Amino acid sequence: MCRHLAYLGPPVPLATLLFDPPHALARQADAPRDMRGGGTVNVDGFGVGWYPADGPPVRYRRTGPIWTDPDLPALAAATVSGAVLASVRSATVGMPVTESATAPFAEGAWLFSLNGLVPGWPDSIAALAGRLPTRDLLTLEAPTDAATVWALLRHRLRTGADPVRAVAGTVREVVAAAPRSRLNVLVTDGHVVLGTAVGHALSVRAAGESVLVCSEPLDADPDWRPVPDGHLVLAAAGRCEIRRLDAADRGATWRPDSDWAGNPTVRGTDSRGAGIAESERSRVAAGAGGRAAQGRRRGRDA
Repeated sequence: MCRHLAYLGPPVPLATLLFDPPHALARQADAPRDMRGGGTVNVDGFGVGWYPADGPPVRYRRTGPIWTDPDLPALAAATVSGAVLASVRSATVGMPVTESATAPFAEGAWLFSLNGLVPGWPDSIAALAGRLPTRDLLTLEAPTDAATVWALLRHRLRTGADPVRAVAGTVREVVAAAPRSRLNVLVTDGHVVLGTAVGHALSVRAAGESVLVCSEPLDADPDWRPVPDGHLVLAAAGRCEIRRLDAADRGATWRPDSDWAGNPTVRGTDSRGAGIAESERSRVAAGAGGRAAQGRRRGRDA
C-alpha cells in the first residue's frame, strides 16, 4: 500500500505538499490515518515527479523512508512546479524494495502511481498481461502488481485510447480478474489528473485555481471532499468532477490541451515564465512563507 497525492495549480514549492501541511505526505508516511488494512507505515521508498516549464516530467525516487533523505528538504524547498505527483510506499510482502519499483512510474508526459494491491498477482492477472505486446512486458520497470497495472494502462494510452476510458477500463478489467483488488490510481500528464477510489480512501480539494487529489487530506480545510468507493475523479486546476467508475467513460472525451469539458488548459510556469499572472505569483510566493518561486531543477531522473 502507499499514500500518494497529485497537485495541479499555480506553481508552488514541493515542500508545500511534502512537508509543510499538518498532515503532509511525509507525515502520512509514518502516521497515516486511513490505511484500511494495508499496513501501518509507508517506509519502503518514496517518489516525487514534477513538470518543468517545458519538456517531460522529472522524477526523484529513493528506497528509504522519506524523512531519512538528507537532500530532499532542500530540494523540495527550492523546486517549484504547478503539476506534481508524489507517493510514499508500503511494499506488499514479497514485492521488491527498489527505486524502479517506486512510484511515480513514467512514460512521455505521463506519471502514474498506484495505492493498493492486486491479490494473487501475478497469476490473477497473467491472462491480462499475456495480451500485451512482448515489448511492453520486457520494459516493465519492476516485477510488481503496480508496474503491471501501469503496463496495462500504458498500452491503452499508447494505442490512442481516450485517457478517461483507458483508466476506467483498466481498473474495471483488473477488478474483474482479481475481485478483491484495491486500486487507487493517480495518473497525470501535467494538465489533468485522473484518479480512482477502489477499496482505499481518496479525497479531493478544489479551491481557487488549484486542485489536490490525495489519499488523505493534508489539513483540516473544510473544502476537502471524500471520493466514494467505486468512483473516478477527473480534475483540472481549480475544478474536479466525480463519476461512478462503471459509467465514468460513457461519452467521455479528452484532449491533452483541454479538460474533460473541452475547456483549454494551460500549465502554470514559475516566476520566470508567462503562464501565471503577476498577482497570482505574488499570492503563491506569500503563501509559501516568502520563498520566491525560483526556477525548477531540471535534468534526468535522480
